[in-house]
Amino acid sequence: MNCLIVDDNKLARTAMKQLASHVDYLKVVGECSSAMEAYNYFQKEKIDLLLLDIEMPGMSGIELTRNLGKNGPIIIFTTVKKDYAVEAFELNVADYLIKPVSPARFIQAMERAREIYDSSNREIQVSDLEFVFIRDNGVLKRIRTDEILYLEAMGDYVKLFTAQKFHAIHTTLKSLEEKLPANKFMRVHRSYIVALDKIESIEDGSIIIQKNAIPIADAYKAALNSRLRLL
Repeated sequence: MNCLIVDDNKLARTAMKQLASHVDYLKVVGECSSAMEAYNYFQKEKIDLLLLDIEMPGMSGIELTRNLGKNGPIIIFTTVKKDYAVEAFELNVADYLIKPVSPARFIQAMERAREIYDSSNREIQVSDLEFVFIRDNGVLKRIRTDEILYLEAMGDYVKLFTAQKFHAIHTTLKSLEEKLPANKFMRVHRSYIVALDKIESIEDGSIIIQKNAIPIADAYKAALNSRLRLL
């Protein structure tokens, strides 16, 4: 993971670089002494992880986090105070480190960041053997594509339903639509993808799969009819 260290204290930046040097999957690609400098850095370089101090002159670490928004990197706050823990939680940062940071606590935070990084880059993978891997609580689990009933978009997540249970995957429905076998799955609504061979019936404009009613949007009805082998 490409890492940027942001802290107005040079000694603190040096300490973070020393800790990061012992983590094989971390690469410190730069350091900044202010949030504004870091913001400009993001405009030209790809950063996966930000080790970010909170109290800095000018723009604070919290303000930088808000400015970067959802498209920003994984963020871990590094601070000498506990006062900002609630705001950190609301901003959904990966971790909150109190300086000075022990090696053991640093490693714990990096493992959490790596789990988030892996999840965002490998939410789901398709293999030639007709199964997919999904990340469930940090563990990659294999599911056969012929076990999937349908998928439902729910905010920043997609629910993948099988006969036994559902799995929540942090990704978009569009991303999964591109990765699942097109001959087996079809989008029937902006929030739903169904497995064609699991459709039991179509009633009142809804697809029925194991007693679950899935809406069909008008924009997809013609394409669906063409794939159902109507007699």
